[in-house]
Amino acid sequence: MSLDRDKKKEIATAYKQTFRRMGIYQIRNAQNGKIFVDGSMDLDGSRNRLEFQRQTNMCTMFELKADWALYGKDSFVFEELDEIKPREETLSDPSELKAYKEEVNELLELWLEKLQPYGDQGYNKPKRKI
Repeated sequence: MSLDRDKKKEIATAYKQTFRRMGIYQIRNAQNGKIFVDGSMDLDGSRNRLEFQRQTNMCTMFELKADWALYGKDSFVFEELDEIKPREETLSDPSELKAYKEEVNELLELWLEKLQPYGDQGYNKPKRKI
């Protein structure tokens, strides 16, 4: 079944105007308990990225590379910590994403403060103090 050009364009536009699930996640090393905590405007995309890296056994995350080589790809687990619910179902103005990105960043700071995924506990690098 082939979609005509206008229908494809309509589907693509609708997809671009739909919010992705956004929030905070961690990648946990099941062998040593260390975690990497990050925020994402697309939680499902972040999960898929880790799954692709596991399938290809090619870790592109600098923070995890050494332990990936030591413990293996199957030692890393994706876990969602928090999700931000959009106030509307569709994105009417792309500038709205900036406010959501700021919200994700603020939530990430709270989770980093709570979990302290630094040094022996995690893979995150502490922020440099100016």
